[in-house]
Amino acid sequence: MTTTEQGMTHDELMHLPVAVPLETANRALHLGRTTGYHLARTGRYPVRVLRHGRAYKVSRYDLHRHLGVDADAPADGGA
Repeated sequence: MTTTEQGMTHDELMHLPVAVPLETANRALHLGRTTGYHLARTGRYPVRVLRHGRAYKVSRYDLHRHLGVDADAPADGGA
């Protein structure tokens, strides 16, 4: 696993779409694929999971809130 797959930068978090696939949320939360899907299936995922047919999605708002990301902060860190 490369470093880019293990987490997300602040800039990446700020540019997420309104709803992201579970794989993307897993990356932001430093969860492996199997663990993330198990938590989602059992209702124990760290944030609310939205079900769209067979796909799991997570809202950007819930993800930012859980991670303590300030949505009003500039994506470039204010530089």
